[in-house]
Order: sequence, then structure tokens, then C-alpha cells
Amino acid sequence: MAIKLKKPKPLSGNSFPEIPDPFGYGQRAVDFLRGLKHHKSQLPGRAFQLDPWQERIVRMIYGPCDDQGRRICGHAVILIGRGNRKTSLGAALALLHTLGPEAVPGGEVLFAAGDQKQARIAYTEAMNILMAGDANLWKKGQASKSTDPTTAIRFQDYRNTIRFPNGSFLEALSNDSGTQHGRTPAFALCDEIHAWKKRDLWDVIGTGLAKTDNSLRITITTGGRGQDTIGYEVIERARKVAKGDITDPFTLPFLFEAPAEADWRDESVWLLANPGLPHGYPSLNGLRQEAREAEDSPAGQDAFRQLHLNMWLDRSTSPFVDMAIYDKGAAPLDLDTLKGQPCWLGVDLGMTDDLSAVVAAFRDPSTEDGYIVRPWFFMPGDNLDKRTIQSGFPYLSHAEAGRIITTPGNVTDYRMIEAHIRDLAELYQLREIAFDPHYAGMLMTSLGEDGFPVVAFRQGWVTMGPAIKELERAILAGKFRHGGHPVLRWNFANIAIQDDGKGNKSFNKSKSSEKIDGAVATAMAVARAAQGEDNRSVYDTEDRSDGLMIW
Repeated sequence: MAIKLKKPKPLSGNSFPEIPDPFGYGQRAVDFLRGLKHHKSQLPGRAFQLDPWQERIVRMIYGPCDDQGRRICGHAVILIGRGNRKTSLGAALALLHTLGPEAVPGGEVLFAAGDQKQARIAYTEAMNILMAGDANLWKKGQASKSTDPTTAIRFQDYRNTIRFPNGSFLEALSNDSGTQHGRTPAFALCDEIHAWKKRDLWDVIGTGLAKTDNSLRITITTGGRGQDTIGYEVIERARKVAKGDITDPFTLPFLFEAPAEADWRDESVWLLANPGLPHGYPSLNGLRQEAREAEDSPAGQDAFRQLHLNMWLDRSTSPFVDMAIYDKGAAPLDLDTLKGQPCWLGVDLGMTDDLSAVVAAFRDPSTEDGYIVRPWFFMPGDNLDKRTIQSGFPYLSHAEAGRIITTPGNVTDYRMIEAHIRDLAELYQLREIAFDPHYAGMLMTSLGEDGFPVVAFRQGWVTMGPAIKELERAILAGKFRHGGHPVLRWNFANIAIQDDGKGNKSFNKSKSSEKIDGAVATAMAVARAAQGEDNRSVYDTEDRSDGLMIW
């Protein structure tokens, strides 16, 4: 369905009288922004273009106040498609707090992003707005007669900081530039939070804003990938506030997004995430061209859905399965019913300083050809902080919740994994223990010598291809129950698939965005559970037609 756009009408005065503004702070913010200039503006005198959807956001942030004149909103969350001039709006609001009516003497205003390059984008936009006010101001430090508020202000650009005569300053910070403790911002723009790999700067800004009365955080971002990031955490909470599941007047959500199930090719859906389209941005023809090119490109479709429609995707750029389908198996498991049941284990041992996984697979008695899986993860305790910082995945919190079992020191104690497997033999009927033999030689030997049914499960096409196919079938058929274990889900969301051109698939560890050990162990366990239905002993023959080798 093609978009039918109406030419917007020019606005003046208070266009949204239904938005409370008892002290006139919303109106003065709008007036200030309209008094700015922008070097790319097509309006007379290069006036800053403040369109109705933007004006509504500004009025809703600054208008409603308590009896003392303090803003109700302390955090505005704006989820919006690429190309909707979010950077210009954010830069203009920052100037409102440095040289406009919201400025406080010596006020600290921050532009924060995942890396320095991104932080400089909003910073440069603020500089461009200042310079558009009066080019001579920048060259000579002199103000001319103008209605533009920036022309009456001298300012200095020093590295990543703009300083103003009232003592306020605007600084660009990044999440990759080390610690920023000690900050006391009055205003912070957190840009493209979907790309922040760790939450350090987010937390520092939050605690700093709490020091200052009437402070404000503006979070502006497009959609992202993965559910283990600070970006997803912030947007998901904003969604709950918007739906009324959480009561929080402090947080004001503006979520321009298309439903996850919507047809990304439907142009009428594009309007949901792109409020600027009726006003000429982003380019409608440009979106149409991107959509045409994405028709034959799964990666292009993912990029279009994420960046233009704000559909929050999972991590992998070539996912194994749709995680929405995977999540259908997340209902809580009754673990007591599994005791004493036939069980097949898959074991994927990581390097000695990294994540390892043991996954138990059971035949699901409630459905034909279905599976129930239960995972356990292991990691050296001394490495939790390092891995959390490196990847942004909350290893530490999962360990504290018991979802990751820690071994002492900075290398994995495989003896603890062996002891855990021996404990599982007391709890379940272990039919097979399938190992990726890459790191598992000593552990397999120890268990095998004691009569445990160990089997080497090599990671080539011959064995992993059928295993992955069976796992995929079960998930897509809704016959895969996993209880919603968050670390296992993260592993599945990280998977990148490699195809040999003959319909065989493998999990590509080098291209996967993060750890997939739990998914690999799951595929092995499910494959052996599928083979196990013929009730043959693994010792019946050493010439296994499925390519497995008894250790």
C-alpha cells in the first residue's frame, strides 16, 4: 500500500492547547527553538524547522510541571526511524539548556554516545546551529542585530567542549573513553543507545542527573538488536510505561515503531516509525529504493526493519530461527516431572577462560516428536567482570542469579563440570553424553573409564547438519520447550548460519555475534534424543551410520 502524504500546514502560537503548560515553559521552549537557524533549512531566513510532531514532543516535555514549577518529565525516551532529524532536535534542545531559558549558570550539558564519532555528530550539529545564527559571530566573536538567540552569545569550541559566557558548557562524551565519574549534568542527550555495548556511561549519567534538581535526560535512538543491552532495557521499560504496565510520570515515552508482525514492505506501516515523512524527510523515494534492494537480501530486510521501522531484532544478522517463534517455548518447566526420565546430554566446552555449556534433552511426553531441554552454564568466576565489560552481556548478574555456575580462579575447572554430570546421572537416566571433542579429551576419558555412555560428536557437516535440521524442525513446529532460560536464549539469538549450498546448515562460530555454546550443546543433545528413540545402546556397534564415534 502506497503512502498518501498531505502537505503540512504552517503552525503558529500554541498548536496543542490540550497539553498542560501552567507556567508557559512549553511555549517558551517552542519559541526559543523557532528562533534558531539551521544551515540546511529551506524556510525563510533559514529558520529552524519545528514540525508538529516535534513541537508536541517539546511541549509535552517542558509544559507539564508541579506546583513549584518543576518539570514532571525527567527522562524522555524517543524511539524513531533513521532520517527523521532526531540529531537536529537533540542539538537544539541542548542549546535550550546552555544559552536558552532552561540554562543554569555553570550548567553541564552532555552529548553521550556509544563511541566518540557518534558523540561528535550531535556536537557538530549544535555547532552548525550556532554558526548558522551569525557567521560573523564565529569569525569575530561579535553579535549582530537578530532575533536568533545564538547571535547574542559568544562561545568557544575547545576540543569536544563548547563553552558559553554564563559558565555553562556542552561536552561530547563516549562510552568507549573510560570512566566519567564525578559528572553533574543538568541535561544529557543519550544518542543511539541501541549501539551502546556497555552500560557504564548510562549509569554514570543517571547518578549525576540525580544530583541536580530539575535535570533532564533525552534518549533518542533507532531500533536495535538483542535483548541483553542497555538499549533494549530502556526501550522495553518505556513500552511498559506507555502501555500503563508501569506508572512513572518521570518517564515520557515517544515510541515511533511498527509492530513486529507488520509487513515491512507496506508503505503505510512506514509512517508509524517515521513521523517526518509528511514533511519531506526521510526521502520517501529513498525508502522505496532501499525496500526494493532488500527484497532479495535477508540482511537488507533486517536492516530496513531495524533502522527504518524500529523493529527490535535479535543479534545475529543471519538468524537461525525467528526468536519470536523460539520464545513460544518459554513457559516455565515443571522440573520435578523430569526426574528419573531418559535424558541425553550435549556438552560444549569453551576455552579454559570462557563459557561452557551442558544441556539435557528429554523426549516431551505431551507431544509427538517434541523435546524439553534444560541448560547449565559454567564460567571462571574471576572473568565475569571482564567478559561483562567486553561484551555488554550481564554475566555477573546471571551468575548471581545462579544461571551461570562459576568455577574458582580465571580458568574453567573442568572437574566441576565432570562432577555436575555425575550428579545429573543420579537425577536422570543418562542415555548418552555427546561431547564436542575439541576441548573434552580428558573429561571424556575420565567419564568413559567409569562406564558413562560418552560419545564424540564432531562439528562437521555430516553430524551437525542433521542435528541442526532436527532442532530447527522442533522449534518451528512449536515442539521445543526450554523454559525461557535467558542465557540459552542469548546463545540462540547470537547464531549465524552457514549453508553448504546443499541444504545442510552449520552454526558459524566465527560470524556469530557472541557466544553460542548453549545452542551447540542443545543441537547435540536433541540430535541424540532423536536417535535414541530406537532404544539401541551406544555400545551396540562401533560403526555408527550417523557419523558418531564412540570414544
